[in-house]
Amino acid sequence: MNYGIEIEKLSFSYAGIAVLDNLSLTVVSGERVGIIGVSGGGKSTLLKLISGLYEVRDGRISVNGMSDSGGRRRNTAVVMQNSTLFPASIRDNISCGKPVNEAVIAAACEAAQLSEWIKTLPGGLDAFVGERGGKVSGGQAQRIAVARAIAKNAPVVLLDEPTSALDSETGAALIRALDGLFEGKTVLHVSHRSDTLIGCHRVLRLERGRLYAS
Repeated sequence: MNYGIEIEKLSFSYAGIAVLDNLSLTVVSGERVGIIGVSGGGKSTLLKLISGLYEVRDGRISVNGMSDSGGRRRNTAVVMQNSTLFPASIRDNISCGKPVNEAVIAAACEAAQLSEWIKTLPGGLDAFVGERGGKVSGGQAQRIAVARAIAKNAPVVLLDEPTSALDSETGAALIRALDGLFEGKTVLHVSHRSDTLIGCHRVLRLERGRLYAS
């Protein structure tokens, strides 16, 4: 059986305070798993460890068979709750400065509900987002991050409250679009609300650093 994500006995602490405690999880390739938990309960930390943004010091994580941080980064596309943008154009924020086919960028923008807004901007896709995304709203930044994840086309997708900066109607439409676009991919979607975990095959609860059946 192929595994998209394997986590074995993972622990992580901030300043001596345990956030994750001997946590284990296996996600089969193509499976969609939701994780619910309170804010500050370790959900975002877990995704940062899986994606290689944080180093694993205690335990083991493998993504598509890759356990080193570089391999995990290459195999994951991430949309974090607080989306980070580069001081560059919308296009470069979606492509991360790498060569990406125009049709792929256009399709990603359409799916992330950016197309109509981009048409109104001087420069369109080449419009500058400002330092730390200061020229765009939180919702626009989050949708750019979603487009980036779609365009990367990685086998594993990690979603951290991807609609938190959007109104309910736009957020629901975006989740429906993502549901189709991520067909066949391994998806781990964390949220504090179970009703946003559309299309998940199973939902777990993160509590006191460990995962439980929800």
